[in-house]
Amino acid sequence: MIEVDTLISGGRILLMDKEMTIIPDGGIAVQGRDIVAVGDRVDIENRYRAAEVIDAAGGIVMPGLINGHTHVAMTCFRGMADDLPLMEWLNDYIFPAEAKNVNTDLAYWGSLLACAEMIRSGTTTFCDMYIFEDETAKAARQAGMRCLLGEVLFDFPSPNFKTPADGLAYTKNLLEKWADDDLVSIFVEPHALYTCSTPLLLDAKALADRYNAPLGIHLLENRSERAQLQTKLGQGAVPFLREIGLLNERLIAFHCVCMDDSDIKMFADHGCKVIHNPESNMKLASGVAPVPEMIAGGVCVGLGTDGCASNNNLDMFQEMDTAAKLHKVHRLDPVAMDARTVLEAATREGARALGMEHLVGQIKPGHRADIIIIDIHKPHLTPMYHEYSHLVYAVAGADVDTVLINGRVVMRNRRVLTIDENQAMQRVQEISARIKAGMRI
Repeated sequence: MIEVDTLISGGRILLMDKEMTIIPDGGIAVQGRDIVAVGDRVDIENRYRAAEVIDAAGGIVMPGLINGHTHVAMTCFRGMADDLPLMEWLNDYIFPAEAKNVNTDLAYWGSLLACAEMIRSGTTTFCDMYIFEDETAKAARQAGMRCLLGEVLFDFPSPNFKTPADGLAYTKNLLEKWADDDLVSIFVEPHALYTCSTPLLLDAKALADRYNAPLGIHLLENRSERAQLQTKLGQGAVPFLREIGLLNERLIAFHCVCMDDSDIKMFADHGCKVIHNPESNMKLASGVAPVPEMIAGGVCVGLGTDGCASNNNLDMFQEMDTAAKLHKVHRLDPVAMDARTVLEAATREGARALGMEHLVGQIKPGHRADIIIIDIHKPHLTPMYHEYSHLVYAVAGADVDTVLINGRVVMRNRRVLTIDENQAMQRVQEISARIKAGMRI
């Protein structure tokens, strides 16, 4: 018998490999942070022995979900300015509220609360763009979550820096400080083409190139932005990005609602990645991204929730359900964005979009043990004919029972083990009271 740290015994195991393999009664052996074996339960139990055995019988065992785009500290602004157009929402409410209220305290506690929410709903990896991101990195580390994050860069001052050069210096420090961390990874994040000058974009690219880091940017979120950029740049946004050298396999573009066929082809030709945020796009009336066309054209597409100020939650199961249904009704085509495709975007393809396909997104030996177990012994999950459709159309975040990240159990029987949730909620309540006192909401 081979000694390992943890055995997950029983349950339907969804490997989320390209063959979409399902093991009806499986077992997983975990040593340290890694999966060392996966297979039939009896075979795994005959070969491996562990001090900790997690009984998953009757449940679904799958890779943890990957939230490809969010602003986690914005849990502190959840519901603050709903039902507004994007630019009014940003310029009249969000940017002023951030300028007045965002500090290290808000960034840490807002991020820690978000980590609790994400763990509870089965997310094990998130990709974040916000302010004071070193505090978000600390919160993620405390929670035991995997993340890719970067400081948002603007031409104008943010609560964390006065000049773009200061923002780039802060990002450089993040890249060096967290370079060898097992859970926290850093990338470079100019906010958008309408908030960043060409010199800032080129400096951001140079920094990303120097550290071989991804570069993330909001792109073509609605028709107004597309028209504004056409006037500002004298050409389309994607051709402009190609002209200045930003189109490559390390570019991660968020939203991409208004991409046309030529934009999609350029993205595919250069290996660029896209993160689709259907609920945020719907809530802000931004439009419907041409995701089926992107996937058919060879673009890697992941899935994200965006931040709590424009969603207003971080539940990736809800996001999957919305993504599938949105594209069906938009095209009047019931086979558009089927459950399997959406689930891939939240797992394997989401990992590829973030440059983490060698670590997460599948259950396979050598990958990190980022695993969730879903309790399906519930009225709303009975009966089950097809696992993938069940996960997208019936399962909710609250059905996640157990979560492992990097081989560590961070939630067991719906109890988060790494965060004092009551303390995090109390601190965010106190922060929100200060925000309300100073805002017209």
